[in-house]
Parts: sequence; C-alpha cells; structure tokens
Amino acid sequence: MADTVVKKSSGRKWILILLAVVVAGLGITYLIFNYTYSEGSRAGVLIKFSKKGYVFKTFEGELNIGGMGNIPNTAQVNSIWTFSVRDNATANAMMKLEGKKVSLHYKEVIKNLVWDGETKYFVDGVKVIE
Repeated sequence: MADTVVKKSSGRKWILILLAVVVAGLGITYLIFNYTYSEGSRAGVLIKFSKKGYVFKTFEGELNIGGMGNIPNTAQVNSIWTFSVRDNATANAMMKLEGKKVSLHYKEVIKNLVWDGETKYFVDGVKVIE
C-alpha cells in the first residue's frame, strides 16, 4: 500500500518537472524570436518592395543606402540593405514609395520565424525624405 503512494507522488513529480521544462523552453523561444537586439533607422532610395514566398507570403524590400568610391573616373559600389515588413499598414505605405528617398525605422531581432520574413531586420515605420 505504501509503495503505490510513493509511485503516485513520484509520477506527479516527473510530470511537474516536464511541465516546468516545457514552460521554460517556450519562454526562451519567445525571447529569442521577439527580443529586439538593435533598433534604428536607415535612409536611402527604396529600390524594391514585394510580397513573396511559397507558403508564407511576406513583405520583403531593398534599400540602396548609398555608395562608396566617389573618386572621379571610378565605379561606385552601391550598398543594398534588405529588410522585411510585418504589418500591412507599413507595407501598403511602402508599395507607393518605390524609387523615392526614404528613412526607414527598423528593429533587428536575434532570430526570425519563417512566417515573419526572410531577414532579421523588420521595418515598422517609413518617412519620405524631401
């Protein structure tokens, strides 16, 4: 009779330990995919913005942030920055701004989820530069 009481409490103990490990794992996963590593803005010419993907359609864009090599008679190397957009309001605003000079506010995450976008840079604001 005492053996069955010990076995029941031992089984509950393992279930509680397993539950604690699962909750801790979910918490760590949430932090990894949502923690903002850096935040800032970049300015340049919006050269590409599209919605793409096989299963998960995400908004992806490219910003030409300028070049180096302003020496006469030399080629200029452009620097292209790729980014993703999560929300529809920002994406709709950016669809109309291709070819324009813009300033984009972004947040960089440690790791992104497949359905969020292809990059770890997520733009959440856009301003046109006159």
